Formats: sequence, structure tokens, C-alpha cells
Amino acid sequence: MAKVKVFITLKEGILDPQGQTVAKALENLGYQGVQDVRIGKYIVIEMDEEKEEEIEKQVKSMCDRLLANPVIEDYFFEIED
Repeated sequence: MAKVKVFITLKEGILDPQGQTVAKALENLGYQGVQDVRIGKYIVIEMDEEKEEEIEKQVKSMCDRLLANPVIEDYFFEIED
């Protein structure tokens, strides 16, 4: 069984209002020096597939079709055995 960790973030240049809110909240709590905060998604998928090439193909399809919005988000993933 393989475990796939998927990381999804907004592309550079895309406004991140949630990240801005968190950055402001950190400043209000007294944390100095925080320049920017970007919020993303972290998804863990367990798969029965054993072939790494097939896992990559399926996860890429999952991200492109459902998990991420390729117009405004970037993603990468890691496969663990």
C-alpha cells in the first residue's frame, strides 16, 4: 500500500485573503517579522496500487480533475511506500 501526500497552494500572484488575515492576526498577537502567509491544502491518499508510475498518473489526474484548481493553484505530491 502506498501513501501519497498532496500539497496544494495558490499560484504566485493570486490574492490569498485567508493568508492575509492570518498574517494580520499574527501581527496582532505580537509576532514581528512575518512578511507574508500563504494558506494551502494538505491531503493524504492511501492507495492499493504498487507501481509508482501508475500512482503518479492517477494522482496527477485526481489533482487536475478534482483536488486542485489548476487555473489558480499549484500542487506537488510525495509517494511513500
